[in-house]
Amino acid sequence: MEPESRYVTSQRVRLHYVAWGEAENPPLILLHGGRDHARSWDRTALALCDRYQVFAVDLRGHGDSDWAHGGNYSIIDYALDLHAIVGDIGRTPVTVVAHSLGGSIALQYAGTIPENVRGVVSIEGLERLQWGGAEHRPAHARMREWLDDMRDLAGREPRVYATFEDAERRMREANSHLSHELAHHLTVHGVREVEGGYVWKFDNHVRSRSPYEFNMEDARDIWNQIRAPILFIQGEESWGKQSPVDFSAFHNYRTVTVEEAGHWVHHDRFERFLELVEGFLVELPG
Repeated sequence: MEPESRYVTSQRVRLHYVAWGEAENPPLILLHGGRDHARSWDRTALALCDRYQVFAVDLRGHGDSDWAHGGNYSIIDYALDLHAIVGDIGRTPVTVVAHSLGGSIALQYAGTIPENVRGVVSIEGLERLQWGGAEHRPAHARMREWLDDMRDLAGREPRVYATFEDAERRMREANSHLSHELAHHLTVHGVREVEGGYVWKFDNHVRSRSPYEFNMEDARDIWNQIRAPILFIQGEESWGKQSPVDFSAFHNYRTVTVEEAGHWVHHDRFERFLELVEGFLVELPG
């Protein structure tokens, strides 16, 4: 089964997303993490599209969506893009299952327009909330570093892999839990063929971060507006499992740590991940 490609424009950026399943089923949106793509969710979409119409999104700067003009990528822009996707789908409330960066976007949106969201599954969507780590640095130092980083990124050429197999090998190096079959699938949809070989589809500028530290006061205010149930999932072996977040900003939530899984829980322990998600979905109201 292959999904249907759809497009919508947000902030002059053409966004690509794919749809699985029948329109009479309730809508469920899948959001990937940084430097990933919509087709990373194929196994999840196939498992759920008999009960939901599933929409997997290529975030701006990723997959087959346009790169942002100027190379700026922020949570507020991503949240606006999600709002455009929801509007294009034309039905609310939606359920959102999201990984890492996608989880941060989902929580931002769910607190901004809570009536549009029925439930959220966030896989390590709260990690790395401070720019440059937990250590506080003065604003002038952060601003100077950001200027240098943006200049470096502007002159950075994408790495070209001479063969598809070289790119696939790099995919497996990034996550040792991946099977050869899954690594192949992720690489097929994650690379673009160019002269001399293959490059990843994502914009290198998505690596950049704002020089302004994460505003936890504003974030807590937004999170406090969320009324949808939330399932937070993290991997026991993940670098992102230890989060500084005080969960008291959230109302109706639970957290689960998955053993033998890293940051990509939905890849590393798919059956366990799906069990958790399906259990959460059947408990959602309405």
